[in-house]
Amino acid sequence: MVEGSGEAGEAVRIVVIDDDFAIRLACEQALTKVGYRVAAYADGAHGLDAVGELKPGLVVVDLKMPGLSGLDVISRLHAIDPSITIVVITGYATISTAVEAMKAGAYDFLPKPFSPDELRLIVRRGFERRELQLTSQQCELERELQRRRFVTFVSHQLKTPLVAVHQYLDVLRQLGDDPEATAKRQDWLARCLVRTDELRRLIDDWLTLAQIEGGLLGRQRARVDLAQVVPGILHSYDALAERDGITLRAEVAGPCPVHGDPTCVGVLIDNLVANAVKYNRSGGCVTVRGRRVGGEVILEVADTGVGIPADAIPFLFDDFYRVRRVGAPKVEGTGLGLPICRRIASEMGGVIEVESQDGTGSTFRVRLPDRGDTPDLP
Repeated sequence: MVEGSGEAGEAVRIVVIDDDFAIRLACEQALTKVGYRVAAYADGAHGLDAVGELKPGLVVVDLKMPGLSGLDVISRLHAIDPSITIVVITGYATISTAVEAMKAGAYDFLPKPFSPDELRLIVRRGFERRELQLTSQQCELERELQRRRFVTFVSHQLKTPLVAVHQYLDVLRQLGDDPEATAKRQDWLARCLVRTDELRRLIDDWLTLAQIEGGLLGRQRARVDLAQVVPGILHSYDALAERDGITLRAEVAGPCPVHGDPTCVGVLIDNLVANAVKYNRSGGCVTVRGRRVGGEVILEVADTGVGIPADAIPFLFDDFYRVRRVGAPKVEGTGLGLPICRRIASEMGGVIEVESQDGTGSTFRVRLPDRGDTPDLP
């Protein structure tokens, strides 16, 4: 921020409260010289009225004044604006008075006499602190709004399959015992199982995401060799891949160690492989590569599947986002797999990238720091 400037280039407003005319004048001159707008008052009562009306970002207040003392003013200032920055000035500077002022809510303490440069420095730092505070508050507000949207969306996602299962069960309850009813019963039971499996996957992914964001997952730091982990994960998809004629390949130049929570590393690779299999073509191929290059460990999961439209790529890692294709068969999923992958990669100090052409396949690339043969971390 340019010194003395506020939003939209307007000068920042400061209120000075001091019963000494010379100090008020010195503060006005020192601060207006660098572009601040300053209003000065000789007592606490008038100063507080001005703060309520002008809503300044910073107040300079004398600690020792007749009538309302500086400490009284400080306590009332925070009642007017909890985020206001307060700088205390006094000619009776002691450690005890400084501590007392800080406990009352002052940001900093400037003993008299002080130079114009000293005053400008402490005021500039005060505005920097206020700006950080306001930014932090805005971030907290945005996080809270995101959390509420997240809960609302998840509640909807949970409710939809539950309503469907309830309807299926209601139909089952009314079926008779004739052969036709038996066939219908098997069909509706199968539908119930599909819906309850959707619920299970959503709850599992939601809990995993919550654990990562809460720091409950990923506390362990260990050396994980991708050359040992990747083949096991690919093997778990043998049956699904065989059904659709998909070839699974592991091309990991071992050893290929990364450092992180073994569970998180497994979740990261598993989610990427699951997507590569689900969105592949019949007779296609999924290749998982791992190598160490230029201080990084690079993990790639490539498929020969349907690819991703260019306009969808910027949203792939948003919670619950799923690519919609007109006329394409529905692929089951929660829309949380890739956001989980991104958070895990970030927790491990890395990034995740995607390259894709609609209709020709996709490659997800995870770049993680190569810490060589560093032993397990605490």
